[in-house]
Amino acid sequence: MKTFNIGGVHPHDNKQFSAHQPITECPLPKQAIIPLVQHIGAPAQAVVEVGAKVKVGELLAKAGGFVSANIASPVSGTVTKIGDMTDAWGATVPAIYIDVEGDVWSPDIDRSTNLIHQCTLEPKAIIDKIAAAGIVGLGGACFPTHVKLLPPPGKKAEVLIVNGVECEPYLTCDHQLMMEHGEEIMIGIQILKKALGVDRAIIGIENNKKDAIERMTRLANTQFGVEVMPLKLKYPQGGEKQLIDACIGRQVPSGALPIEVGAVVDNVATIYAVYEAVQKNKPLISRVMTVTGKHVEKPGNYLVRFGTPIDDVIALAGGVPAHTGKVIGGGPMMGRAMDHTENMPANKRLSGILFLDEAESQRPEPENCIRCGKCVQACPMGLEPYLLHRLFELENWEEMEKHDVMDCIDCGCCVFTCPAHRPLLDGIRPGKAKVGAILRERAAAAAAAK
Repeated sequence: MKTFNIGGVHPHDNKQFSAHQPITECPLPKQAIIPLVQHIGAPAQAVVEVGAKVKVGELLAKAGGFVSANIASPVSGTVTKIGDMTDAWGATVPAIYIDVEGDVWSPDIDRSTNLIHQCTLEPKAIIDKIAAAGIVGLGGACFPTHVKLLPPPGKKAEVLIVNGVECEPYLTCDHQLMMEHGEEIMIGIQILKKALGVDRAIIGIENNKKDAIERMTRLANTQFGVEVMPLKLKYPQGGEKQLIDACIGRQVPSGALPIEVGAVVDNVATIYAVYEAVQKNKPLISRVMTVTGKHVEKPGNYLVRFGTPIDDVIALAGGVPAHTGKVIGGGPMMGRAMDHTENMPANKRLSGILFLDEAESQRPEPENCIRCGKCVQACPMGLEPYLLHRLFELENWEEMEKHDVMDCIDCGCCVFTCPAHRPLLDGIRPGKAKVGAILRERAAAAAAAK
């Protein structure tokens, strides 16, 4: 059974709490708050005004640049405010506030459960439809999907790799999506193969999801050019570069994108959204997220419209457990602790809500680095985390750049494996942000000098 070749760790998956829980639809909120930053790239630009009446699926904000994404209304009602909101991590972002009135959908959206197998659109029309629907990568990165489908000049996709790995502990939303909507995902794969002009697709699924492997394999047997590949359990196998290595044995060079080795990677939730957009004219207005933790009353997988306060979702799962020490947006490895949940809306980025009790959420006191090299052995990108952290402390941005800090994928393997409990990512993340800003300034200066 295959896996990637560099680094990786084996955290306990803790998926038993929400695994196999059927997808439950969250009720509509009284008010929806829709952030205009739900993707990598430029914020979307509002195209509605205060007082406007909107239906589900109508355009609220258009992409603010090539790397950006449209935002459609997830609810029907009246726009009451266009202004800033503070998210659960302290960032101020623009948002549209809608008072919800009924559930009136745009008439061109097909809300039936009928499967539509055949896609008659040409590749450009498929990509245009995906862009119009505001689809982004739902595996965590939130990179606009239509951009992935437009390789730069001189590059050609050879294989579509479908990410059904879901290696992040606790989360089970992708697993359940494969179990309940495998047919739609298979049709979405054929649509993306057509858009990319490739004949081959591989679905990578870790071996702790045997029922999903069995189901998707049975469906793949009816689909030309689709292979299901069971993979060994190893985190972070869901990372693009790690999944490419595991599935086709190719290594993406430092600083390069997957297309450099002929691959395009998309998450199963993203592909399900592609099916709905292309075959059903439905923009991306909701996602399945996992609410979980060892003491959650009703852990499960919930279909949530964007803009819904996450407190509503938490209430559906039985409320905040007693003795909760930390609430994580996402999973324990790459997720981030939330400052608050009040008025924090569900959005394209939020794959889960994880409750850790007080004991779990306490960090051990860091000790001196013992130069054991375990963080180097664990790093799936072949970096030296102990060194990058020290360079951050010294504010030596030039050396951080030389030691490839921009290749870091924030997976947390270094922190997980460190016997001295060093908070390595606490330095690497802001250092990476600083170096990234320097690189952008350098590129802008070079462009201005031409």
